[in-house]
Amino acid sequence: MPLIECSGLTLHVEEGGDGAPLVLLHGFTGSGRSWWPVIDELSDRYRIISVDLIGHGHSGDPASASRYAFHRALDNLRQVALSLNIGNATWLGYSLGGRVALGLAVAYPDLVSALVLESATPGIADVTERARRRSDDDELAARIERDGVAAFVARWERLPMWESQEALPADVLACERGIRLANSARGLANSLRGMGQGAQPSLWDSLPDLQCPTLLIAGERDAKFARIAGEMHDALPDARVAIAPGAGHNVHLEAPAWFGERVTRFIDAAVGTPA
Repeated sequence: MPLIECSGLTLHVEEGGDGAPLVLLHGFTGSGRSWWPVIDELSDRYRIISVDLIGHGHSGDPASASRYAFHRALDNLRQVALSLNIGNATWLGYSLGGRVALGLAVAYPDLVSALVLESATPGIADVTERARRRSDDDELAARIERDGVAAFVARWERLPMWESQEALPADVLACERGIRLANSARGLANSLRGMGQGAQPSLWDSLPDLQCPTLLIAGERDAKFARIAGEMHDALPDARVAIAPGAGHNVHLEAPAWFGERVTRFIDAAVGTPA
């Protein structure tokens, strides 16, 4: 359970397994624990490094929103990679984690041998739309601080994007809820202010220059992100798309066997089967 210091911030990292390095980045409201449905299969094949992003899990949740800025989150991960001697690795990110993993590949391409982006986007290209989203994120951040994490999670879990999870077992949903509730109001609020889609610079124009092999995963029932995956595929030099039948936004939770098979097949083809 190493704690890594990154310019005054403590990041919590878990390691396990042997083989080629695979770094896991969770989504908003999650933590490294969020990968529990697929962690056993992945750690059987790769050296797994799961990171709690700033403001999440057991990592620090600074009071200043400026510490959560997108470019600073990327530098945090660069320092993690250097501290753990990860070298050139595959980075797998879900939702927020996918946006951050993509940003890392753009900013520090020498750290990334391959990318797996699950339900992710390069950001909002339109300036007006991005400003509108930033205003919405700021309002949501203020509500989280005012009402607390429990009230926010109760509302968050009723969003239409999670309807595809209604048939999941109660214990699976309870585990996800517990992970969300373990976060702090300050950490979630400032993550929205610093790394939300309204705050993140658009990476769309950088996609044609990204040379690493990329797997784009989305759920069949998540029409928005399935469409974005197709648009990213057309812009990237070396990309493939995998759409999970019957799944929604969180594919690794809703279709773990399908997810694990697609990810391992891609990594072994892209960077080689571990010795």
